[in-house]
Amino acid sequence: MKKSLVALATLAVAGVASAQSSVTLFGVVDAAVSGYSNKSDNSNSLLIPPVGYVDSIKVKRTALATNGYNASRVGFRGTEDLGGGLAASFWLEAPIKNDDGSEGIATFARRSTVSLSGGFGEIRLGRDYTPHFWNDTVFDPFGTNGVGTNLIYVANAGFTSWLGGGAASVGSITNVTGSSYVRSGNSIGYFLPPNLGGFYGQVMYSFHERDKYDPGTLTPTTLNTQRTGRYIGGRFGYANGPLDVAAGYGATTIGDNFYAGTTTNAKTANVGASYDFGVVKLFGEYSKTKKEVEQDSLLFTSTPDVDLKGYLLGATVPVGPGLIRVSFSQVKYDFNLPFTFLGTDDPKANKFALGYVHNLSKRTALYATVARIRNKNGANVTVGGPAFVTSTTLAPGQAFTPKTSTGYDFGIRHAF
Repeated sequence: MKKSLVALATLAVAGVASAQSSVTLFGVVDAAVSGYSNKSDNSNSLLIPPVGYVDSIKVKRTALATNGYNASRVGFRGTEDLGGGLAASFWLEAPIKNDDGSEGIATFARRSTVSLSGGFGEIRLGRDYTPHFWNDTVFDPFGTNGVGTNLIYVANAGFTSWLGGGAASVGSITNVTGSSYVRSGNSIGYFLPPNLGGFYGQVMYSFHERDKYDPGTLTPTTLNTQRTGRYIGGRFGYANGPLDVAAGYGATTIGDNFYAGTTTNAKTANVGASYDFGVVKLFGEYSKTKKEVEQDSLLFTSTPDVDLKGYLLGATVPVGPGLIRVSFSQVKYDFNLPFTFLGTDDPKANKFALGYVHNLSKRTALYATVARIRNKNGANVTVGGPAFVTSTTLAPGQAFTPKTSTGYDFGIRHAF
């Protein structure tokens, strides 16, 4: 009898809770046959090539890959109505590698947040997308996925990585340290409420969670371990009807030398926009990232700042149940040297991408994408796959410069 009463009471409580709360399982499974071909040309131009001279080296790879159209993931999200316009929410989202099953719900590296929202907006704690990255993905026809991903994101992901790297990955489990360009952990975020007539925005601050020693002379001498990981950023925009425009900013501490008094920061500012004419939707973005070394002391530092500038122009065209996607993007590195040798040009790369998505239903789509990058003056950017070959013992004394990178994706995406 007592067991029956306990069971009834439990059911009653569960019924009240379910009426006030909701939990959703969601995800994406994306797989594609992808090919990559990266070519390097011999840097030595000789009228009479010696024996063993190699004109160029091309390295290729064919793979069953993921994330060609959307990133594969599994997630759980839920909301509880607290009354009075308040709600508590959580979001746990894990990357998965469905091509070989090597990573399942091992980490919630995509997003892991808890939040409180109401008429004041939303306060969100945990690991989340950085504000400035949103412009890269929202205003990219390819959504920063697959071989079509715009160069602004591709170049910045490596350019702004933490000096010295982060903790080593364990097997194939996604490493959540080493970069704060796309996502940042240990963060506090604030989002404006959605009822501002089309205006939206957010700010984020992430703790670096490093130890501080007193006296400072006891601080370990290991480089890039005292300040790296701190992030601060924001994004503000306006979306109304066919127009969406936003500006973003993010600053990450990517390296430091405590005893030299230097701190290396990567600061990104970008602006993007899209306009949907119905028959075609246009996209555009401009971005500038500065990697600079700040020195606490009055001593002169000879380390120059390095700028990475880029832009994107793109479009999507609906065709029946399908969507044509096209984009052109370019990035250029500026080393801000006090002088340059005659004829020395800054490294740069440009990329053209073309794709088609055929929607079989609201949740399932087939897609195809082709893309090509052309590197100039020592730029080293690929569409994916293997790295460029710049030297090899099989061609002694010969150096090779990255030139072209070509790739394709043919895949299927299913969302649930």
